[in-house]
Amino acid sequence: MTLHLVPVRSRAAKDFVRTWHRHHRPPAGMVFAVGAADEAGVLRAVATVGRPVARAWDDGSTLEVTRTASDGTRNANSLLYGASWRAAKALGYRRLITYTQDGETGASLRGAGWCVIAHRPPRRGWHTPSRPRAPQGTDHIARTVWEAPLITD
Repeated sequence: MTLHLVPVRSRAAKDFVRTWHRHHRPPAGMVFAVGAADEAGVLRAVATVGRPVARAWDDGSTLEVTRTASDGTRNANSLLYGASWRAAKALGYRRLITYTQDGETGASLRGAGWCVIAHRPPRRGWHTPSRPRAPQGTDHIARTVWEAPLITD
C-alpha cells in the first residue's frame, strides 16, 4: 500500500483519534494535524501537533506531537512523525517532542530519526479529594520523552 500525506481538519483528526487510539481521548486543541491516506484517499492515520502539555517545554519554540492514531497500516506513523517535524520547522518551531508509554517500542519514532531524551517515572495522577479529576490514561505509567532531530544552523 502506498501512502501520501493529506491535510486533516481538527474535527476529523479528533474523530479519527476517538475511533483508533488505543488509550487516549482526542486532544483538547492543536496547532495542526496531518494525515496519511492510501491510493483510494482513505485516511489511514493521523498525527495531531500542539503546544507541549508540560509547562516546562512550552517555551514558544517547541511543539509536541500529542497523538498519533492509525488503523494499523504499516509505516503510517513513521511517515506522520517525519511530516510533523517538517511542518513544525516550516512554521518556525525549533523543537518537536512526543512521549511513549512504558511498553511501547518507539519503532515508528526511531524510523523517523527521533531520539530518546528522557525517561519519566510513573506519576500518581491529578486526582485529589479536594479536586477530583478523571483519569487521563497516563496515571501510574512510566513514559519516555522523544525529540525530533535537532536543527543545525
